[in-house]
This record gives sequence, C-alpha cells and structure tokens, in this order.
Amino acid sequence: MKRLFSILAIAGMMAFGTVNATTTANTTATTTVTSMTQDDQAAPAEELGFHQELKKRFIEGGPGFMGIVLLCLILGLAIAIERIIFLNLSTSNTKKLTSDVEEALASGGIDAAKEVCRNTKGPVASIYYQGLDRTDEGLDAVEKAVVAYGGVQMGQLEKNVSWISLFIALAPMLGFMGTVIGMIQAFDKIEAAGDMQPSLVAGGIKVALLTTVFGLVVAIILQIFYNYIIAKIDSIVNDMEDASITLMDLLIRQKK
Repeated sequence: MKRLFSILAIAGMMAFGTVNATTTANTTATTTVTSMTQDDQAAPAEELGFHQELKKRFIEGGPGFMGIVLLCLILGLAIAIERIIFLNLSTSNTKKLTSDVEEALASGGIDAAKEVCRNTKGPVASIYYQGLDRTDEGLDAVEKAVVAYGGVQMGQLEKNVSWISLFIALAPMLGFMGTVIGMIQAFDKIEAAGDMQPSLVAGGIKVALLTTVFGLVVAIILQIFYNYIIAKIDSIVNDMEDASITLMDLLIRQKK
C-alpha cells in the first residue's frame, strides 16, 4: 500500500510539472506574438480556461509548498478511492442474507446456514458465520463472538481513514505556512530596498496568498470524500448491529 501511494505521488507530480512547463511556455509564446496591439493582448486572457488558469496559479505559487500540498491531495485521494471501493464491495443485501439464513436453519440446520454465510461476501455474512460456528457452546458464546468479530470488522472498515483526516488538516496548515514565509520574504525585500514600493512586495504577497488558496481547496476536496466515507461506514455498522440482533433472535427461536 505504501509503495502504491509513493508511485502515485511521484507520477502525479511529474505529470503535473511537465504539463505545467509546457503550458507556461505556450502561454508566454502566445503573449509575445500577440503583444502587437491591445486587442491581441486581451485574446489569450479570454481563451484561458479554468484548468489552464489553475495550472498557471500553481506555478506562480512556487514548487516548494505547492508541491507538498499537491502530494497531500494525491495521497488523500488514493486512500479515499481505495476506501470507497472497499466499502462498496462490503455492502450487501442484509435482508436477503437474513432470509436465506433463516430458511437454511429451518431446512438444513446450522451447517446449511453456515454454508450460506460462507458463500456470501461482506462483514455481515462474516459475523453470521462466526456466531453460527459457536452455537454448540451456547447463546452466550455466540453473543460474545458476534460482538468481538463485529469490532474486528469495524476496524477493517475504518482502516486508513485517519490518514485522510490528517491530510485535511495538513493541507491548509501548509498553505498558511507558505503565506507566512511569503510575507516574511516580502518584508525582507522592503528592508533591503529601504523603500515601501508596491511592486517590490506584490509578488511575494501574491505567492503567499496562492499557497493558502490551494491548501484550502485541497482540504475541501478531501473533506467531501471523508464525509462520504464516514457516512458509508456508519451505514454498514448499523446493518451489522441490526443483523447481530436478528441472528440472536433466529437462534433463540431455533432452540425453542
């Protein structure tokens, strides 16, 4: 998993940097050619789309902090996509599984019900199987097994989710750090020149603000994915809890 994230990060940064360099060169050449008249100067600005503008601002922000913020975005998205795929695969039709287990218990007993669970994917089927596997030890043992294995399944559902929350917090903090450093550099230029000229500090302040903007954009994107993942986990956990209660009821009825 770590190796996968490293490859994604390096590939993303290399691809982004290559496209950015090409786009900047093309933009500069176009501006030079069309600087003959005022009408031609306005044309590139109108044709510059959102994607090109984003890449342009990324380059202006500097490769240091902007590259680290981009790395947070790539790693956060990699973990989020992996979790979304895993959670979607873990989602199952709990009502159908419960109905199949109930029919198997009535027709073939515990072994038939275990076979149904063995052939069904998802955490609910795994919990059912662990509970049915301990029916010979009594209902108390079944309940303990269901609770214990439910905790194991919940841990698997929440695996690596804390890393997404880390990147959500880290991206804006890196942006703010870039802003502070940019402001310090701007004041250093003022001190060295001994004069307060707007052109002297405008570039540093602009770079400082761009790092903050990109940090906030990364945090917003990852926050959306994070909330979806948390909601998906809560839904699966609720299904697991309801299924556990249903399993105990089925076993009690079968005992009677």
